[in-house]
Amino acid sequence: MRILELRALRGPNYYSRYQAIYMRLDIEDLEDRPSDKVPGIAEKLEAIIPTIHEHRCSVGEPGGFLQRVRNGTYAGHMVEHVAIELQNLIGFSVGYGKTVDSYETGIYNVVFRYRDEATGLAAGEAAVDIVRQLYHGEYVHLAPVIEHLKEVRDANALGPSTGAIVNAAKARNIPHCNLTEGTSYTQLGHGVKQRRFQATVTDGSGIIGHSIADDKDWTKQILDDAGVAVPKGSTCYSWDEVVEAAQWIGWPVVTKPLAGNHGRGVTTNITSMDDLKSGYETALARVRDGSAAVIVESYIKGEDHRMLVIGGKLVAAARRRPAHVTGDGLSTIRQLIDKANEDPRRGVGHENLLTQISVDDQTHRMLEQSGLTLDSVPAETEMILLKSTANISTGGTATDLTDEVHPEIKFAMERIARLIGLDVIGIDLLAETLNRPLDQQSAGVVEVNAGPGFRMHMSPTHGTPRLVGEHVVEMLFPDPTDNGRIPITAITGTNGKTTTTRLTTHILRQAGHSVGMGCTGTVEIDNHVILRGDYSGPAAAQAVLREPTVEHAVLEVARGGIMRRGLGFDECDVGVLLNIASDHLGERDIHTLDELARCKTVVVDAVKREGGYCVLNADDPLVMDQGTFWARGEIIYFTMNPDNPDLKDHLSSIGMVVTVRNGRIVLMRGKVTVDVVDVNDVPIAFEGHAPFNVQNAMAAAAVALAHGIEIDDIRAGLLSFHPTPAQMPGRTNYFEADGVKCLIDYGHNVPALEALEPLVCGLGRQRKIGVSTAPGNRRDEDLAALGAQLAKMCDILYVYETDARGRPEGETARLIQTGADAAGADCAVRVIMNEQEAVTRAIGDARTDDFLLLLVDDIAGTTERLKGRSFPVQADLAQP
Repeated sequence: MRILELRALRGPNYYSRYQAIYMRLDIEDLEDRPSDKVPGIAEKLEAIIPTIHEHRCSVGEPGGFLQRVRNGTYAGHMVEHVAIELQNLIGFSVGYGKTVDSYETGIYNVVFRYRDEATGLAAGEAAVDIVRQLYHGEYVHLAPVIEHLKEVRDANALGPSTGAIVNAAKARNIPHCNLTEGTSYTQLGHGVKQRRFQATVTDGSGIIGHSIADDKDWTKQILDDAGVAVPKGSTCYSWDEVVEAAQWIGWPVVTKPLAGNHGRGVTTNITSMDDLKSGYETALARVRDGSAAVIVESYIKGEDHRMLVIGGKLVAAARRRPAHVTGDGLSTIRQLIDKANEDPRRGVGHENLLTQISVDDQTHRMLEQSGLTLDSVPAETEMILLKSTANISTGGTATDLTDEVHPEIKFAMERIARLIGLDVIGIDLLAETLNRPLDQQSAGVVEVNAGPGFRMHMSPTHGTPRLVGEHVVEMLFPDPTDNGRIPITAITGTNGKTTTTRLTTHILRQAGHSVGMGCTGTVEIDNHVILRGDYSGPAAAQAVLREPTVEHAVLEVARGGIMRRGLGFDECDVGVLLNIASDHLGERDIHTLDELARCKTVVVDAVKREGGYCVLNADDPLVMDQGTFWARGEIIYFTMNPDNPDLKDHLSSIGMVVTVRNGRIVLMRGKVTVDVVDVNDVPIAFEGHAPFNVQNAMAAAAVALAHGIEIDDIRAGLLSFHPTPAQMPGRTNYFEADGVKCLIDYGHNVPALEALEPLVCGLGRQRKIGVSTAPGNRRDEDLAALGAQLAKMCDILYVYETDARGRPEGETARLIQTGADAAGADCAVRVIMNEQEAVTRAIGDARTDDFLLLLVDDIAGTTERLKGRSFPVQADLAQP
C-alpha cells in the first residue's frame, strides 16, 4: 500500500461536515485480496485492538465492522477503522469515517475524524502500517505505535490551563484557533469580536501588573504599602548580603530569585548557614536577568494556599502541600515514592492530573534536615516532606477549599488583584486556615503570579473541581449570548463568484460595515489589499477572521479549496450557490455534474440552522435540486423569471425571492413586492446586455437582505459598483478608445463564455477579436469545447498558453485551436504562445468599431497596455 496524499480538511468538506483527515490510498495488489481471502485477519485484528469490536460500521451493532472484515472488505476500509480506534486508544474520542473508491482501480479515498491534526495524520500513517502487516501475516507490535502517538499528542496538545479555557469557549460555541505554531497563543472568536490569550495571560492583562508580579521585591513593596501582610525581607546581590539579611531577619528564612514564578528556585524553612548557602545557589541558578538578585525573607509558618482571582473575583482556593509520602511502618522512603508514582493520576510534566515525584538535591536536603535517607523506614502515618515548595509541577498535591474562604480573606485577595493590576492572578498565601481573617492568625502573602496554572483547581487531589476556565471565558465574553462570531458570507458556484463577492463586500461597506474579503486575486480589509494571489480557499478565511477590525467576512469559495482543505470555518451565516456547470471535471475524483454539485453544496450545508440563510439560483436546475436539498436555515431564491412556477410554494410560505419584474430588480415576499433598483441603472448589468451580472447583482442583494441591510443601502451599493479594474479587476472590465470597444475578463470555461456571449454580441458592431487560453488541467473535450465557443464569438482568435499544468508545451493551445476549427465558424485562429505578444497583436489588429475580447491572466498588465492607446480608423469607414 502507498499513501498518495495525506492532509487535514479543516472544516466542512466534500466528505463530512466536520474536520477530518483525508488519505488517498493506493492498495496496489491488495485490490485482488479482499479481507475474506486472508484467513483469520479479523481475529488477529481484534486480538491486537480488542476495542475495535465496538465499531458498528454499516451493520449497526457492536462487532459490525469485524463482520464486514470476515465477509470481505478492502484494505482501505480497514485502514479507516484502525486509524479511528488508534485515536480512541490515546484519549481522542472519534467515530466518523468513510472510505470511497475512486475512478482508478485500487485507489481509495479514506476519510476519518480527528481531534488533533498532527495526531490524526500520524494515526493514518500508523493504520496503513498495521493493516499492511496484517495482510502479510506479520506480528504487529501495538505498544510502540501507541507510545509514538501519545508523544505526537503530547507535543501538540494544549496545556491544562489553555485547554480549560478553550473547552469552556467550545461549550459556548465560541470558535478558537492557535495563532502561533508551538505556543499556546490562542484566539477566541472572530474579527472585531475576538479575544486573545496565552496560557492564562489574556489580552486584557496589564503589562505593568505582569512586570510587578514578576518582581517579588516590587510586589512586596506595593502590598506592604497597602497594609497587606507580607514577609520581612531584603533583596541581596552577594553572598555577604544574604548572610547579613538572614542574621537581621532571624531563622528560619526563605531564599528565592527576585524575578521568577511557579516556585522555581525557592527554598523554604532554612535554619543553618549550610542550608542558606544551598538555597542561595538554587536561587542564583534561576536568576534570569543577570543581576544575581536574590530575596531573603522571613519564613512564615502555616499552610501554603493558592488563591485564584479572575476578573476581580475570587473563584478558587486550594491548599497545596509539597510532594510527600506517608509512612506505613514497613516501606522505605524510596519504596513509598515508587508506590506514589504508580498512582495513575501522576504523569510526566503536565500530561496528567498530578506530576510524578522526582528525587533531586532538594529531596536529599529535606531528608537530611530530618535526619533521614531514602532507605529510612518512616513510622506508620508519619508524613515525610520531599520538596520545600508546594507546586503541583514538582509532585505536590492540592485540596480545594473554595467554599471555606472567609469573606474578609476573599475581599483581601480581590483587593490584591486590583492593586497589582491583573485580570487573572494567582496569589500565594501562607496561613494557618482560610476560615478566619488574616489579622487573627499567622499569615502573609509571599508571592503573586501572572499566568497562574489552573490544574490544581480543575483537578484537585482532594475536594471539588472548579471549572475555572469558564470564569476566564465569562470575563472575556461577559454577555452570555455572545459567541464571539462575526457574520460570515460564503459564496460559491461555477461562475460569478468573484463578482458577487466583490459586489456583496461593496454593499456592506456602503452600509457602514468594516468588511474583510477573500476572493480570486486578493484578500482585502476595508478596501485595503493585504494579500495577493488566489484566495478563494480556506487561507482567505484564516486571514480575514483573524483580522481584529473586521465586522463582516465575505469569502469566495472555490471547488479546489473545498476539496483540498475544506472551508476553513465551521459554519457561516449566509451561503450562496450561484450556479453549477461543467468546469474542472476530472480533477480530484469530481467527474460528473452531480459530484460537482455535492462539492458546491458544502457551502449551503455549512449554514447555521438558526438565523442562517441560503441564497440559491432558481434558474439553475441543479442548484434547485441539490442546493435546496442540502440547504440549512432560511432560503432566499433569485431568478430572472418573476413567474417561476418552482417558487410558488416558497412565496406562499412567506419566503423571499429576488427577481426582475418590468425591468427592475425587486424583492418578493408572500404577496408583497418591494422595488430595489432599475436594471438599466446597475453599471455591471450593461443596460441588460449582461444577464449573468444581473443574476450576480440579485444574489448580492439577497445576501444584503439576509444581513438586514436596508433597501436604500442595497440600492446605493448596486448603483455605485462599476465594472472597472479598481472595483472588479478582471471581471467584465470595459473600455472604449477611438471607437474600439474592449472587454477584459477572466472567463476560461464554456459556461462563462456562454454567459458573456450576449454582452459581446450586444456591444460588438464589426469584427470581434479575441485573446484566450485555459489551464492545462481541463479535460481534452473541455478545451475543444472552449475553442468551439470562442469561434462562435470571434472573427479573429489569438490563443496563448501560460499554465500547462502537466501537459506538453503547446498541447493546450492546440486543443483549443482544434475545437475552434472543428466548430465550422468563420473564425481565423492564430496560436501565439506568449500572452503579452498575443495581446499586443490583437490590439495592433483593432480598428475603429472593432471589439476586443481579452480573456487574459495578466489583468493589470493588459489594462496598462490599453491606457492611452489610440486605434487607427478603418479605411472603409473613413470615406465621406
